[in-house]
Amino acid sequence: MRTLVLQHIACEPPGVYEDVLRDRGAELHRVELDAGEPLPDWREFAAIVTMGGPMSVNDGIDWLDAEKTLIAQAVRAGTPFFGACLGSQLLAASLGARVYAGPAPEVGLLGVTLTDAGLTDPVFAGLPRELLTLQWHGDTFELPDGAVALASSAAYRNQAFRWGRRAYAVQFHLEVTSPMACEWSEVPEYAQSLEQTLGPGAFPALLGELATHGEEMNGWARRLFAQWLDAVIDPAAAG
Repeated sequence: MRTLVLQHIACEPPGVYEDVLRDRGAELHRVELDAGEPLPDWREFAAIVTMGGPMSVNDGIDWLDAEKTLIAQAVRAGTPFFGACLGSQLLAASLGARVYAGPAPEVGLLGVTLTDAGLTDPVFAGLPRELLTLQWHGDTFELPDGAVALASSAAYRNQAFRWGRRAYAVQFHLEVTSPMACEWSEVPEYAQSLEQTLGPGAFPALLGELATHGEEMNGWARRLFAQWLDAVIDPAAAG
């Protein structure tokens, strides 16, 4: 299964999601767009996974615009797509929805609530209605036309959605390990949002929470992503 992984900063790989892909024997083609690596032809891949980053989809960066075009073309053609954090906002924007700055960053280990549609969705099957997640973002989005809302939070209504049968997006993180979070704290934009929301010196406490709850969250990540693969990948196309 050839999978295109779109990254926007080196410290935001797919994490636990990548573990699932490798367990399935997937062939990963990683593109780090912020480093100037070119976008390939999406038609050569069985699936696309798009991760987070410190930029906004509204920044007017040439490679972001090209990425949105690729996502729109691939998703409308039925290519399986999974987006996390910035990746969820890119899917929304690519399908014509508004992405905008929220009233305050949403940062920390926080709960999201699955909608009734989320509870019955095959990709979210078996996950608890109240799901603990890592949040680290300041932008949010409206749902594209035809999308189905799958999760929400107290601060931001749209936390996960499905468009069509193969495109899924989650605003939150389940895939992050403690070493990944340590790298994030060194990104100026991430450090600023962390201190703005949780106060100076908040990072050690956040790492402590991840040490306590990370194994559970990563377990849900593995289940969610494996069920996405099961639900959306056509074995013939993957081969």
